[in-house]
Amino acid sequence: MHNKPSKPTHAYLRLHTGILLAGATGVFGRLISLAELPLVWYRMIIATGVLAAVLAVGGRLHRPTFREAWRIGCCGTLLAIHWVLFYGSIKAANVSVGVVCFALNGFFTALLEPMASGKRFSLRDLLLGLITLGGIVLIFGLNMQFRTGIVIGTFSSLFYTLFAIASKRVQSATGVESSAMLLYELLTGWCVLSLAMPFYAMLYPSVSLMPEGSDWLFITLFASVFTIGPFLTQLQALRTLSAFTVNLSYNLEPLYSIALAMLLFNEAQELNLSFWMGVSMIVAAVGYHAVCGKRSVFVKPDEQR
Repeated sequence: MHNKPSKPTHAYLRLHTGILLAGATGVFGRLISLAELPLVWYRMIIATGVLAAVLAVGGRLHRPTFREAWRIGCCGTLLAIHWVLFYGSIKAANVSVGVVCFALNGFFTALLEPMASGKRFSLRDLLLGLITLGGIVLIFGLNMQFRTGIVIGTFSSLFYTLFAIASKRVQSATGVESSAMLLYELLTGWCVLSLAMPFYAMLYPSVSLMPEGSDWLFITLFASVFTIGPFLTQLQALRTLSAFTVNLSYNLEPLYSIALAMLLFNEAQELNLSFWMGVSMIVAAVGYHAVCGKRSVFVKPDEQR
């Protein structure tokens, strides 16, 4: 007779399932042939519909006031820009480069959060951020073919940091539940991209705006299971596990992304020693910060990528 897995075991399984789903989001940047803006446009509208249905079934839909909607909408705009730049980085380079550049959010947070909150700068966070920056510079300087992707990825990380800081402040001020807030961030982000789409089409007339063939299947999976899934599994894991355990575990997400990219696209052949040296610096900085600081830098897997 086999013993049933304990509740913590189930929680860990859900947690790492969510991390794997979140890590796989970058892979869709290469699987889906659409350019970055229409890719994110479809992701946001499908994810909005799925999340709205989930919240409606649970009776958790929240109708924000005009002031709340405006503030949440600004956050959604930053999220949309971050996602477009993140997938632009993957299109210009590869999944591994896009994921590694995202680690710069620690450096940007160490600089920008004290300015936004009026708190003192943390010397430790700044030093760890500089180590991360050094890893990016090492990759940037020695991998000529990835430079465009790295520049785009750096701006992607900057906009995510702005989004995370703004989102945290808005949620604290409004008290809106995180799931409802995510819903309206997705919706307003989609509206902003809808306004930008005609101009994008004029600038890039040769770019297809409609998915073709297998793109439909990949987009549906991407926007539903791999976007909403990590968010729901994280909430479930937090019912049993500590926030520190969840946030620390999510530092494995970039490693999952790189491993999947190597398995599916054989990206190891595209990466040289300088890349791995830079990655080692970044992983060391992130790991040290997580273990010693006992907090993560705005880890919100449902909204990262």
